[in-house]
Amino acid sequence: MIKRRRFMQYVGLGGVGFMAGVRGRACAAPPSSLQALKSLTFETITVNRHGHERSKSQRFAYYFEEDLGEGALCSLVAIPGGTFRMGTSPTTRTGLHETQSSRRVRVQAFFMGQHLVTQAQWERVAQLPKVDRDLDRNPSYFRGPELPVESVSWLDAMEFCARLASYTERPYRLPSEAEWEYACRAGTTTPFHYGDTVTSQLANYVGTYTYAAESRGNYRQATTPVGSFSPNAFGLYDMHGNVWEWNAGRWLEQTQASRASAREAGTQRDWRALRGGSWSDAPGNIRAATRTGNAVDARNRLFGIRVCCAG
Repeated sequence: MIKRRRFMQYVGLGGVGFMAGVRGRACAAPPSSLQALKSLTFETITVNRHGHERSKSQRFAYYFEEDLGEGALCSLVAIPGGTFRMGTSPTTRTGLHETQSSRRVRVQAFFMGQHLVTQAQWERVAQLPKVDRDLDRNPSYFRGPELPVESVSWLDAMEFCARLASYTERPYRLPSEAEWEYACRAGTTTPFHYGDTVTSQLANYVGTYTYAAESRGNYRQATTPVGSFSPNAFGLYDMHGNVWEWNAGRWLEQTQASRASAREAGTQRDWRALRGGSWSDAPGNIRAATRTGNAVDARNRLFGIRVCCAG
């Protein structure tokens, strides 16, 4: 396990020459500060607008495993720092609320959960000492230890991160929207890290709807076990579909109706951003640039969590 006194060395990967294997490039040899990290190999897939496989590539990445106790492990992948264009170009078919304009954003190196937080991981952390609020040990609608936890609010997610940080003495938190989109894209500029479209063989969404020229696929009507589909070039799974992921950032596009409803109820509820889409979304809503938001206390069988650590 990586000790805290050395951890801050690892999160500075981008500043010491670490380079992820994206767009067919091999990773550079790890510097001495990465020797305690493990390496993993995996295969990525890209498809054309018809959903047909265009290429396969062998990749590898660095990661570490967090032992949560009672057999629960959480793998976090090293994401190198870099600059990318965040948002949607005017020519892209959009969905939900993201703006059309794109902008160049720089992201510092960090670690991100290789998978969505599972129900087994959630249950273990929910048993740890309370920081600010109680947690339901089994909140999910769809039950299974390797299924992603869902039906959790942003406040629940923050408590999860706080308990995990206290237990491990590492700075666990939710990703920013920029970090999340950068990690999802993994060096790509297409709507999906898979390419110009997506299929139900590559992600869990309403596959009976199409995005480009691909054939109709399956609608599973439920979550799927984490890691069921091909990862992106950073080695991250389920960045498209399965469950929406709470982000740290504020959602600033509440509708007039939602604000009026909050005022009528006597509250001005804080809203936070969600990314990635879910098992119940059409393909246009699971793109890398798609964003939506909800109240911090909202729970839904579509809402889940992925953690990160940053320097």
